Amino acid sequence: MAEMRREKDFLGELDVPADAYFGVQTWRAVANFPISGLRAPAVFNRACGEIKKAAALVHKELGGLPPDVADAIARAADEVIEGRLDEHFVVDVFQAGAGTSYHMNVNEVLANRASELLGGRRGEYELVHPNDHVNMGQSTNDVFPTGMRLAALLTLPELLGELRTLAGAFRQKAAAFADFAKSGRTHLQDAVPVTLGQEFGAYGEAVGRAADHIEEQMAPLRELGIGGSATGSGLNALPGYRRKVVARLAEQTGLELSPADDLFEAMQSMAPFVRVSGALRTAATELGRIANDLRLLSSGPTTGLAEIRLPAVQPGSSIMPGKVNPVIAECTNMVCFQVIGNDACIVHAAGAGQLELNVMMPVINYNLLWSIRILTNAVRMLRERCVEGIEADRARCTAYLDSTLGLAAVLNPVIGYHRAAEVARKAAAGGKTIREVVLEEGILPKDELDKLLKQSLRRPE
Repeated sequence: MAEMRREKDFLGELDVPADAYFGVQTWRAVANFPISGLRAPAVFNRACGEIKKAAALVHKELGGLPPDVADAIARAADEVIEGRLDEHFVVDVFQAGAGTSYHMNVNEVLANRASELLGGRRGEYELVHPNDHVNMGQSTNDVFPTGMRLAALLTLPELLGELRTLAGAFRQKAAAFADFAKSGRTHLQDAVPVTLGQEFGAYGEAVGRAADHIEEQMAPLRELGIGGSATGSGLNALPGYRRKVVARLAEQTGLELSPADDLFEAMQSMAPFVRVSGALRTAATELGRIANDLRLLSSGPTTGLAEIRLPAVQPGSSIMPGKVNPVIAECTNMVCFQVIGNDACIVHAAGAGQLELNVMMPVINYNLLWSIRILTNAVRMLRERCVEGIEADRARCTAYLDSTLGLAAVLNPVIGYHRAAEVARKAAAGGKTIREVVLEEGILPKDELDKLLKQSLRRPE
């Protein structure tokens, strides 16, 4: 059996693994919540480490903590920020409401490590106490939502960068395919002519707009409720602490941050996370739609549309030799569905807060950070392993363009809708193209018909 040490809280005594930096309250939570095996993302550990470091140093400045204790907490927090103590954050994602169990996990890890740095031993807490020192002037009520904000702000820029790089990749393909004329499709039926470049240009625009929308929703995350302590009341917080700790957090993280105008609202409302999650859902919806288009446009290769060729990244079947599937686009779809599902969880949890606190913060936090992570990775994968390697089949595009009944619409300004519809009917009935019927019946000369077709592909002014 592993060596244990005995600790106590106001509920009694409990044996804790001797080599653990966490303590009795964390160990109770591990026993109480054996739910998923999922733990807080490393970036959230970092965010909470930043908060505890800033709080300790501000309390040192304000005279609330002895300098040696504050410095030891800050040094221990640096180890958390660097990820060196991640294995000691052991509370399940699904835990006590509001994240109190996780927060005490943070306080105990820092207290024990700081005690060691001062020459003490784990589990003693005489030199550095989890509540009295590490948690001075704080509460789960203000620490947890502040950590949520910081973690999201630290991870979203990478997603924005990947989205904008993907948008650029689509725009490069749009330029390469600018003169690949093809049949448009609406309702999955023939429509007026377009170019493959126009389709890919629209993908680039949609992805770029999705990135802009996410960035717009980030602003409320920069308003921190730290210093509000319990409920937003500021209980036990020293004068000047609130603004100083926000300023120090901004300095430590390089983020643009400000104190929340209303600390009670900052505790009660999860609206900033709902807004960001909604923007992620919008991005996922757009990416899923585009992935579907890539699968359709590359379908075949002999019995589908096959207007484009996606890079072959792996064999596609355990029984059909030579089969290659659009696996990158398929994976992208699955990620997008998960992000949309995560958003539904976040919305329900955000609406489940009561009075001064939303106790569903842990599940909101986990799902938001999970969405950011998997969407970031999926966007990078889609670009690197699919979009950048897409090739177009000009002959296939031209063949569909020549045969599409959608060409009848370009005749409307010259011969009118009803006569153009008759041309389309005759073409369909006779197994002919629109061009063949028009030329055979002398409706238009060849040069005028070619001019109309060319004009149909011009960019609207």
